[in-house]
Amino acid sequence: MSSLLGHRNSLVFSHMGFYVRDLEKMARFYKEVMCFFETDRGDLGPVQLVFLSRDPSEHHQVVLATGRPADLAFSVINQISLRVPDLATLREVRNRVAAEPDVSELLCATHGNAVSIYFRDPEGNRLEVFMDMPWYCEQPLREAIDLDQSDEQVMAQAEQLARSRPQFQSRAQWQARMEGLMGYGA
Repeated sequence: MSSLLGHRNSLVFSHMGFYVRDLEKMARFYKEVMCFFETDRGDLGPVQLVFLSRDPSEHHQVVLATGRPADLAFSVINQISLRVPDLATLREVRNRVAAEPDVSELLCATHGNAVSIYFRDPEGNRLEVFMDMPWYCEQPLREAIDLDQSDEQVMAQAEQLARSRPQFQSRAQWQARMEGLMGYGA
């Protein structure tokens, strides 16, 4: 990777936008349930836009745009993933989401290298909220987990699953290997 794009900070993911059917319902969900802040809104030609962020250094991390076809058979978004720093925050998000009547398919899982909740927003887009574990194991891998257990029990279950995989290693080892493979530090 000799080009400018080969440098770590030259191409950084910033935000995403997606089409919605009911702009106000979706804006309410992302603001009230997912705690995003509305930074702007307006029209761009016939499209109405709502800009949302949880980071004061980012004008927007999510853009909701009118225009999603009513007859779309399924959501073309596989998932929108958000990282949290700890299990307490993950549980708080799970509880907020579970109380929302327009949310469906809520499930808690561990991938060995992360603990996640998955659910569908009011228009069926799948979201994942997750906490990274301090180790790596190959993916895909998913096992149900009870987040009402103690932090120690949740961590132990995730670690046991990760350790059962042949490529188990610390996250730091995995990251160092990825940096080498991606040509960082060279």
